[in-house]
Amino acid sequence: MTDKSPHLFCFGLGYSAMHLAAQLFDEGWRISGTHQFGEHDDGGNNNGFVSYSFDRDHPLDDFDFLFDDVTHVLVSIPPDAAGDAVLDVHGPDIARHREHIKWIGYLSTVGVYGDTKGRVVDENAPLLPTQERSRFRALAENRWQNLGAFNNLPIHVFRLAGIYGPGRSMFDKIRNAKAKNITKPGHKFSRIHVDDITNVLVASINNPTPGAIYNVCDDEPAEPSAVTKAASEIMRFPAPPEISFEDALRDMSDMNKTFWADNRLVSNQRIKEELGITLKYPTYREGLKAIFEAGG
Repeated sequence: MTDKSPHLFCFGLGYSAMHLAAQLFDEGWRISGTHQFGEHDDGGNNNGFVSYSFDRDHPLDDFDFLFDDVTHVLVSIPPDAAGDAVLDVHGPDIARHREHIKWIGYLSTVGVYGDTKGRVVDENAPLLPTQERSRFRALAENRWQNLGAFNNLPIHVFRLAGIYGPGRSMFDKIRNAKAKNITKPGHKFSRIHVDDITNVLVASINNPTPGAIYNVCDDEPAEPSAVTKAASEIMRFPAPPEISFEDALRDMSDMNKTFWADNRLVSNQRIKEELGITLKYPTYREGLKAIFEAGG
């Protein structure tokens, strides 16, 4: 290793990973990662970062060369019915580089808690996922934690709420006439702005606690209709007509139905107490306002 600047490798240079990568790159970090097979030229430029194709059937070529100076790892590729592709294909390879890996972050979901009928959950709550994709996540979390425990790797799990940010907000749905104003009183969802995800990840990188698990959400779970109305008001567009959940259910896709199946409130106290986080956007109101003012 000749360059001593920290090097982040992202398994899955997706929306959240890109925001973290951009901030660290501006601070002098080296960044590399993966994209889906066939999405970009292998070893080519992926939004400014060197990226390599990877999936279960296409392992990284010359892994030891790519990871020779990697100091930090972010895993954002979701598991599937076959398991976690990163672990299945490269788990032992990652463990072999334990001596110079200072931090590994695994992006999971608050969906692993399942349906609590509106009760509050923290990181000590049992994992009772009701949706298939959340069950895959819970299993993957456990496997990553085991990899860390048995190989002395600094694994950190981040359970993310619904992610929004520039290019991925209610504004986009309103502009595309895809916004729906579904009302289901008392049914609230937790959210998190992508910039605050970055803030949490950076705080953890700066203060690693191997084995730690963090809920990553803002301070105010809210009914979807409240967010739709707030975005419409900011845009000075008329809000879409209200539709009851029961009526919306008739034409709702199976995927969308799964988002409404669970009702839980998620505590974010740990990121504040252990990582010293002050949320940039403590509610959807501040987050939406900032996105709109920035032209998003």
